[in-house]
Amino acid sequence: MIGTDIQIILPELLLAVFAMAALLFGVYTSQDKAARVITWATGIVFLVLAFWIGVNGAGERTAFGGMFIDDPFARFAKVTILLSAAAVLLMSFETMNRRGIARFEYPILVALATVGMMMMVSAGDLMALYVGLELQSLALYVIASFRRDSAKSTEAGLKYFVLGSMSSGLLLYGASLTYGYAGTTLFSGILSTLGEDMPLGLLFGLVFMLSGLAFKVSAAPFHMWTPDVYEGSPTPVTAFFATAPKMAAMALLARLAHDSFGGAVHDWQQVVVAMALLSMFVGAIAAIGQRDIKRLMAYSSIAHMGYALLGLAAGTAYGVQSMLVYMAIYVTMNIGTFAFILSMERDGKPVSDIASLNMLSKREPMKAYALLVLMFSLAGVPPFIGFFAKFAVLTAAVEAGLTWAAVAGVIASVIGAFYYLRIVYFTFFGADTDGADSRMDAVQWLVFVAAVLVVAGGAAVSLFGIDGSAAIAAEALVR
Repeated sequence: MIGTDIQIILPELLLAVFAMAALLFGVYTSQDKAARVITWATGIVFLVLAFWIGVNGAGERTAFGGMFIDDPFARFAKVTILLSAAAVLLMSFETMNRRGIARFEYPILVALATVGMMMMVSAGDLMALYVGLELQSLALYVIASFRRDSAKSTEAGLKYFVLGSMSSGLLLYGASLTYGYAGTTLFSGILSTLGEDMPLGLLFGLVFMLSGLAFKVSAAPFHMWTPDVYEGSPTPVTAFFATAPKMAAMALLARLAHDSFGGAVHDWQQVVVAMALLSMFVGAIAAIGQRDIKRLMAYSSIAHMGYALLGLAAGTAYGVQSMLVYMAIYVTMNIGTFAFILSMERDGKPVSDIASLNMLSKREPMKAYALLVLMFSLAGVPPFIGFFAKFAVLTAAVEAGLTWAAVAGVIASVIGAFYYLRIVYFTFFGADTDGADSRMDAVQWLVFVAAVLVVAGGAAVSLFGIDGSAAIAAEALVR
């Protein structure tokens, strides 16, 4: 029995062992050598594990009495998490090295956070959920304040820690209420206790848990940490925050909603729709006044999480499928955008003000047109892939009878297009002043070009099998 369980959790176990071995290697090796070797080794391990999980998984298996679930839904999320973590880690190293912040502890913390994320998306029990969530969060608190000589980075880490602790408290209180009324912490056990009418205490437990998880995906009204943490953290850390953890938290939210409370869709649907609408409009309107591109991307993230939540709110298999496709595309667009933001420098120092993009098209036309493609896709302009992502979640909402919410999503998308187009305006028609230099190493170029090519091809959803894989994953979750 224990042998079968270990075989099921082997990818997570190997990654955890690798992180501990890398820590020992780093302690007994020079800082510069350890940082380079461990960063590249971690990135390669992520890629190998992503390939292994993607090709070897079949059917649904459970470990430790149902506490850990290995199914197509978990595997889809894990592959996305591992690929995005590898891309961000490898494309950030040379930039961190140039700026004197490359340390061997960083890739180890990213690896431990990734173990937590993999645990989150496979959780089948409230205790397993919390263990995975805290393993991810504790590592992220540290890397948010990774630049110890920066007051902004320290502030970002402290804010993230304090507000993250509050969200964990909400989640734990909701879990205790749920356990008190259901008599079990297993998702399948909670689902089996649901009757025609959900007990009020169980409903309160669900709302508290959804609120705690909404913090992790930076959904309004639990978004207050996002702009400050994105701006204050080192840009490579911000790039990581904007990709893999979002996918993990959204997948966990979907698993909790369907595996534990799938028989009470109408009870949690109202809460998720409210968060989706608030997120879409807060992200769209608040970003208009931003002058820092990292803060702008924070509000962009809030808005995009709103669209993903709208797909989840549909409460159907197609809704989960559209949410998974949306998150995979969102992660791809963000990786490409942050590959460019990482390269923004002036006199060798990082810059993030939008005005520094003035007339980039004159200095580096190829990068300017690539940035245009990414911004148009984030705005949801056809024929770029971002349009198909939004179309999928809006279609799922309409099919579930949430037409009014889909119409609100379209309005929010039109409002949000303004700040993406403003970046394009600065890039092509801004004042002819000294702007930022764009310095990319080979890995950054590779990631940037790959992301732009995927984003530019609207048919890439079908071409790379994302849509089909997401459909299988959704059917495994929504029975």
